[in-house]
Parts: sequence; structure tokens; C-alpha cells
Amino acid sequence: MSALFTSFKLKDVTLRNRIAIPPMCQYSAVDGLTNDWHATHYASLARGGAGLVIVEATGVAPEGRITPACLGLWNDEQAARLAKIAASIKAGGAVPGIQIGHAGRKASANRPWEGDDHIAEGDLRAWETLSPSAVAFGANLPKVPKAMTLDDIARVRDDFVAAACRARDAGFEWLELHFAHGYLAQSFFSVHANQRTDQYGGDFKGRSRFLLETLAAVRQVWPEHLPLTARFGVIEYDGRDEETLAESIELTCAFRKAGLDMLNVSVGFSTLTANVPWGPAFLAPIAEKVRSATGLPVASSWCIDVPATADRVVADKQMDLVMIGRAHLANPHWSYHAALALKEEKPSWVLPAPYAHWLERYSPS
Repeated sequence: MSALFTSFKLKDVTLRNRIAIPPMCQYSAVDGLTNDWHATHYASLARGGAGLVIVEATGVAPEGRITPACLGLWNDEQAARLAKIAASIKAGGAVPGIQIGHAGRKASANRPWEGDDHIAEGDLRAWETLSPSAVAFGANLPKVPKAMTLDDIARVRDDFVAAACRARDAGFEWLELHFAHGYLAQSFFSVHANQRTDQYGGDFKGRSRFLLETLAAVRQVWPEHLPLTARFGVIEYDGRDEETLAESIELTCAFRKAGLDMLNVSVGFSTLTANVPWGPAFLAPIAEKVRSATGLPVASSWCIDVPATADRVVADKQMDLVMIGRAHLANPHWSYHAALALKEEKPSWVLPAPYAHWLERYSPS
């Protein structure tokens, strides 16, 4: 059996293989609520054979959404609808996960196909954005955010806790905290975004504080037997990579002590000066360094869409899970075709019986 199709156990959760579908924003919600689009989308992905399906970035507060069309988990109606999504993923054979986060200074934006920029001032859909400091991201996101007060920080931390409780009660079995991609948590850690001089800024300890406090608070309410994970940008590709990666590894060690079970390794995306070396599995060596230095299981994504590459990074112990995103949008049954490509003995086992019966019976082999 290929490494990609071995099972993976974390806490009391066992994935049927090492294939995970990462959060991919659908920008299709109204008032943070799921609808028929989400119901069809997530059920289809779960039936495709992946071991884990993580629901898209879900705002812990209204101002934490990236766009007005993003999902939310700040009220019980949203949680009730998401419970149906969790149940459909589980019924498809995958473990249901969800990512919760706050978009910070990158919030209040138009959907990508409608500009991918900040909503214009005066537009009734726009809202005030928050960040550790009043520093704009720039380019298409020029809005200067409000520098958060200590009360703001405490409220948002509590919003993460409340969202985690709702996710737990909705039946999700895997929680991912969004600490990446230039959103709020990443902004606290980033020297590009955080210019505070109080206990939440300045040196490494100060810039790490919001992330560690939020993780610890969520750990108190998230069940100990279920995985608590985070997606974190460990590198920026901004010319100071060695320093950033060393700090990120130190923070990840602290995450582990605070109760984190796995790190989803990503890029910071906190600065326009980044020069990301896009290429097949370009983050695999970085993920391997984090895994080796911290002892935490790791996952990662970005430019991994070839089955042989996905299998290799698991076999070489660079990653424990492989996040396959856009390839699953192109082909929800990517896992089945990966099994064929890797010459699994019975590749149809990754599919539901109504598909597997016919595909196995009339296989060209």
C-alpha cells in the first residue's frame, strides 16, 4: 500500500487515508449562513474519498469575515446549519473539520471575482476592520484598520472560544484555528503588521501572546479527545526567512505545550514584499523542518496535485497529511484517481458503493 493511503490517527480520530481537503472559501453565504451550495459542495467532497474535509474559513464575529459572503459561527442559527454540513461529511466517510478565524485588516473585501479589494467607503456592505496596529496591508487592500484596544483583544479571543463551542456542539471532530495568511492572528505575530508597544507587540514574546492566549482559551473548551490544530504561516519569503522560521518553530513548540495537536504549515502573506517560490510541493522542506524541530505532526498544501508527489512527501516523512485543495475542485474524486495512479490493489474502496460497484465491475484493468 502507498503511504498516501495508510490510515492516520490523531487523538481519538482516525482518518481513512492521508488525504485532507483544506478550507477553501466559497464566498456563497448570506449573513454567514450555509445554503444549498454548501450542502452539495461538502457532501460531494466527502464522498470523493479524502480522509478529512475541513469547512472553509468561518468568521468568529461579523467583522471577522473576509467578505460579506463568508460563513460565520457567531450565532446558533449558523451553528444549526453547519451541523447538517458536518453530518453530511461524516456520512460521506470523511472526518468533518472546520476552520475558524478572524480576517483582521484583510476583512470587508469584495469577493475575488468581484474585485478582491476592500469594499469602498460609504458602501453599506463595508465595515470597520481591526488589526493589532493601524497599518494597512496595501495594494488592493488599502483600508487603514482600527488598532485594537485591550478590550477588543479580549472580545475577539472570547469570540474564538464561543465559535469553538458551537463547532463542537455542531458535531465537528477536527478544529483548525486560522493563524495564517495575513489575517488577524498572523498580523499579531508579523513584524510587518504589528507595531504595538504594549504586551501584545514588540519582541517575540509580545507578538506571540495573542496566538498563545487564544489557543489556550480554545483548548479549555475543545474536547481533549478531538484534534485541535492550527494553520500558521511559518515563513514570509520576505528576505528574513531564517529569522522568521526560527521564531515560528519556537512558537510552534509553545503551541504544542499549550495543547496543539497538529500544525498546518503555510505562508504568512503579511507583506507585499514577499517573493514566494511557487513550485511543486515547495513547502514540503519547510514542513519537514517544523515537524523535526517541534515533534508535532504537520500537514501542508500549495502546489501538490500530482498523486506521486503527495505520496512521496508522506513516505519521506515531510508531512503526515497532504492538503489537496484546488485539485479537488477540478475533480471531487481525486482520491480515487490517485489510488489508480498509485496502483492500489482495490482503488474503488475510496468511493461510496453506488459508484464503486460500477467502476470496479467495469474497470478497464
